[in-house]
Amino acid sequence: MSIQLGQQAPNFTLVSGERKEVSLADFKGKKVVIHFFPFAFTGTCTTQLCTMRDNFGYYDGLNAQILGISVDSPFTLAKFKEEYNYQFPLLSDFNKQVSPAYDAMYEEFNLGLKGVSKRAAFVIDEDQRIIYAEVLESAKDLPDFEAIAEKVK
Repeated sequence: MSIQLGQQAPNFTLVSGERKEVSLADFKGKKVVIHFFPFAFTGTCTTQLCTMRDNFGYYDGLNAQILGISVDSPFTLAKFKEEYNYQFPLLSDFNKQVSPAYDAMYEEFNLGLKGVSKRAAFVIDEDQRIIYAEVLESAKDLPDFEAIAEKVK
């Protein structure tokens, strides 16, 4: 089943780089911008998250929460967050439960790796319904940051 605009966002609880549990339900009443990315410390993934970091102030003033999700371990994500000074949580989908729920998982990725998060972006409204969904087939492409910002506004 594919994600449809207007549907209830699949709930989740994942472990952050700070080794704390974070649930989508924690942010009910706020808009949530979720960025799925294949791997920490890779070129396009770093660009994706640094773009959100550099525009963080824009989202902060709009009652919105940014979350980054990948299949990396919480320990890798902690180092990635520290190195690039991300102001938002990076969550580990190490057990590969959330990425497939959002139709954001490569069955087969580069180098024969399996079960890697696709590059994707979702905006979830205050009632936790999906109001924007972009799942990219090519890991080299970036989400449409302007469209995301418009949906949050």
